[in-house]
Amino acid sequence: MIKLDKLSKTFKQKNVEVKAVDSVSLSVPKGEICIFLGPSGCGKTTTLKMINRLIKPTSGKVYINDQDTSDIDEVTLRRNIGYVIQQIGLFPNMTIEENICIVPKMLGWDRKKTHERAQELMSMVALDPKKYMNRYPRELSGGQQQRIGVIRALAADAPILLMDEPFGAVDPINRESIQNEFFQMQRQLQKTVLMVSHDIDEAIKLGDKVAVFRAGALTQFAPPDALLAQPKDDFVAAFVGQDRTLKRLLLVRAGDAAQDIPTVRPETNVQDALGVMDEVDTKYLTVTDGNNIALGYVSRKGLREGSLKACGEALKPFKATAAWDENLRVLLSRMYELDSSWLPVIDGDGKYLGEVTQESIASYLSSGKSKG
Repeated sequence: MIKLDKLSKTFKQKNVEVKAVDSVSLSVPKGEICIFLGPSGCGKTTTLKMINRLIKPTSGKVYINDQDTSDIDEVTLRRNIGYVIQQIGLFPNMTIEENICIVPKMLGWDRKKTHERAQELMSMVALDPKKYMNRYPRELSGGQQQRIGVIRALAADAPILLMDEPFGAVDPINRESIQNEFFQMQRQLQKTVLMVSHDIDEAIKLGDKVAVFRAGALTQFAPPDALLAQPKDDFVAAFVGQDRTLKRLLLVRAGDAAQDIPTVRPETNVQDALGVMDEVDTKYLTVTDGNNIALGYVSRKGLREGSLKACGEALKPFKATAAWDENLRVLLSRMYELDSSWLPVIDGDGKYLGEVTQESIASYLSSGKSKG
């Protein structure tokens, strides 16, 4: 865990003291990603650099696993913290493997161990070790170099990773690809990551927590969905964007917005099923068996056709379903594609969990509820 306790930094400019960071306090649990978000000059990079003492704090403390880092010498501290910057900083006269293995070699790792580590990390970011290990940085694209910059910081297996706008200089297509690869890698390696960004979309995509800075102060610290659902003030609301409700579609899962709608069995009498439809004001009902396995659905129109006695006679297959962990953006896209107003939510065993409708999505997003 990383804890910042009233961390502050004051610079002198023409004999005038300027407070760049003003008493910032927050905690980041082990294995989580925290995004420092805010406009240029708000203090987020200065705060990041105080964690590994590239900038010395004026006051306040940094704790790593409850240990005051001011008691650790700078070299030891930095060897246990990976650091990635936007400019990458690869050494042009070294091969890709040599660039990746700089810190492991300093720590005394043998050649076999460093080689295997480089291969492992390159595979994680979709770069073939056999193809790229012996190349030089100039022989790689900008996106490929950025990938190397990220895994170089992970090479010594440091538990903490500091990243200062690491994907900012990469084109949008490569940026999304690298973000996805980094996120999967972080979840696999369980590193604790603090990342500076000015991009709200990047923050909500990658962050477990988001720290919004303004004029050196921490304005709001919250999970992404809570930040979008309940911005603390007008500054935060403006920074996350007027479309913040739509941004939440990527964060909210089907299971969060699902309604608990009654189901019927294949043997349920048609009139009883129509009565349930009237009671809950719906045109469709999901049909389940005795184990709550979803079999399909019946419609009001279908039940009224002919002289049907039981729901099983009017059973229709679902046009599509929703997995409980799919995000609402995917579900809305699927609904519009199929011209459907609802989707049943089904778990991995085929059991019925409820249904998502366009109305239930709107209701959840406007309710003020949030994840975290």
